[in-house]
Amino acid sequence: MTTNDLHYIEDEALSRQRLRLWLQMLKAVRHVESGLREKLRSGYNTTLPRFDVLAALYAAPEGMKMSELSQHLVVSNGNVTGVVERLVADGLAIRENMISDRRAFLVKITEKGNTLMDEMTAEHRGWIDDMFTDVTEADAARGISIMLDVRNKS
Repeated sequence: MTTNDLHYIEDEALSRQRLRLWLQMLKAVRHVESGLREKLRSGYNTTLPRFDVLAALYAAPEGMKMSELSQHLVVSNGNVTGVVERLVADGLAIRENMISDRRAFLVKITEKGNTLMDEMTAEHRGWIDDMFTDVTEADAARGISIMLDVRNKS
């Protein structure tokens, strides 16, 4: 067996291991998302997309343009529009025309939305902490580093 043959075998093994990593990451994300969806539904009668939009607005009290919101959440403008309309109808967000561009809207979280998010973010942190209870600080740091490497490579 030549050195090239050994490298090929090692490359194939590493390729398979990376594929296994991806599949396990995907399963883990789906598992966590499923748990969060159920907790948001049962605890707050809301959905994960609504929570995500509110969380983005909560972190940006000055508001966000619809296009910024969809880019931040990595979803289409159409997906965000429907969620924002329902949040506005529920009094959790407001939508204002922008002075600089009458076609653009600025979306802001309301006081009612802030109050709800104060509660939900604390709960959310606890849910995540419970789901990740067996993950050590060192493993969490290593996992974050791996995810950053994957994202920076793309």
